Amino acid sequence: MIPDLDVGSVSPMIIVACGAILLPLVQVLIARKKTILGTALTQERRGIYLSFLSLAFLGFAFVSTLNGWQSGVRVFNPDHPMILMDGVTHFLNGVILISAILTVMASSKYLADIQANHGEYYALLLASVVGMMFLVASTDLLMLFLALEMMSIPVYALAGFRRTSLQSNESALKYFLIGSFASGLLLYGCALLYGATGSLEFYAIGKGFDHENPLDLLGAGLVLIGLGFKISSVPFHQWAPDTYEGAPTSVSGFMATAVKVAAFGVLARVVSVVFVPAADSVFVVLWVLAVLSMTVGNVMALIQRNTKRMLAYSSIAHAGYLLVGVIVGGTAGTSALLFYLLVYTFMTIGAFTVVAILARDGEERDNIDDLSGLIFTRPFLACIMALCMFSLAGIPLTAGFMGKFQLFLAAIQRGFETGDSWLYMLAIIGVINSAVSLGYYLRVPVVMFMQSPSSDSEPGVPGTFEATVLAICGAMILLLGVIPHDVFGIFWEIDVLSLAQQAAGSFTR
Repeated sequence: MIPDLDVGSVSPMIIVACGAILLPLVQVLIARKKTILGTALTQERRGIYLSFLSLAFLGFAFVSTLNGWQSGVRVFNPDHPMILMDGVTHFLNGVILISAILTVMASSKYLADIQANHGEYYALLLASVVGMMFLVASTDLLMLFLALEMMSIPVYALAGFRRTSLQSNESALKYFLIGSFASGLLLYGCALLYGATGSLEFYAIGKGFDHENPLDLLGAGLVLIGLGFKISSVPFHQWAPDTYEGAPTSVSGFMATAVKVAAFGVLARVVSVVFVPAADSVFVVLWVLAVLSMTVGNVMALIQRNTKRMLAYSSIAHAGYLLVGVIVGGTAGTSALLFYLLVYTFMTIGAFTVVAILARDGEERDNIDDLSGLIFTRPFLACIMALCMFSLAGIPLTAGFMGKFQLFLAAIQRGFETGDSWLYMLAIIGVINSAVSLGYYLRVPVVMFMQSPSSDSEPGVPGTFEATVLAICGAMILLLGVIPHDVFGIFWEIDVLSLAQQAAGSFTR
């Protein structure tokens, strides 16, 4: 019997997958040519052509995602519901594609500057995006694991993409070893849940989960540990600072945004659907992870002198903020989580792009002191970097402030509804940590605006693509900070639990 497959529901993934397959073939074809239309084909120009082609595939996939949002809940295979295309999936796919588009635009000139403009970069990036899109659509543990590996393996290669850099190779090796260990724990947890409940489907596991059975709880714990590595929450964060510092800067920005969006998307779905019977135990675990991530990330960022390491610890702290949305759950918590993921993407990509532009002559200039006097040499870069720092710190009239406000407000409202003082405490700890973060975020504007430029280094000049990325990030940080309700209202009613259970119930045999 031929299965009744809804191929159109996964059209965004198919488009990006086609791009990942075709890009290496195009690279081989243009590598044979010396000129195109009378213009010499240098390695840098080949990279530009491949980046344009990558943007075309990502752009078509983004349009397909927007169209799919209007189609309602769709399932790829009703007989074996492993992929669910609901509102949450489409929104997260859109954020992932935005992150990928901005990363590609910020990469072309940067890769040429560090002498690593190889065409396979774009194929690896698109292959990872395919894994991310399937990951946030997963409603089955088998699909979750396969998509997680499809996302992770290309990123391991991207982290070591500077082939002549020992630091880049070291970061890739650390990321690969720790990521493989995390994947093994997650797979073992999935096996235990399957053995305990007899199913791999999220909804069926949720119905059959016994919160008093040690086997179920052990499986749930291992799955949370595996996903904790991917979101870089404390104490599973050790890989992040070294990997972010050693990886190419554009890759660091991609890992800090797209990978985090995908990991938090699947974590929210798993917690809201699979672990509902063990909600009390999961609440305690996630509460501790959130507090540790916020506190350790911010305290460690205070002592960093390297911009990328500082942003890595900042990313760990923001994982703690995002966990607040996962803990609160429901309509308010999930919508606040989605909004903050969107906000976080723009302000983080903007900051990493500025750092990437500073690279020249094959060398990274990623120390905070390299930003000295940037307002006098590159005022546009200095203003965007300052705006990103203000937003990451949560200063009013920026998108970061509105994102944190929605997260903490959701926690307070849920605490008021349930009478749970631990949610009040979580919001208070989040506010205190945001105040602590001012100590390192504001250091960057001080260096840029109040110190003289370094005499031995001239900052790089942003290309057209890079300037466009910075303009987009700056504009979105201001728009989402000044008029957030016009954007926030679009997805205020999204609820992972209700959408996932409604879709799963419609095809349960």
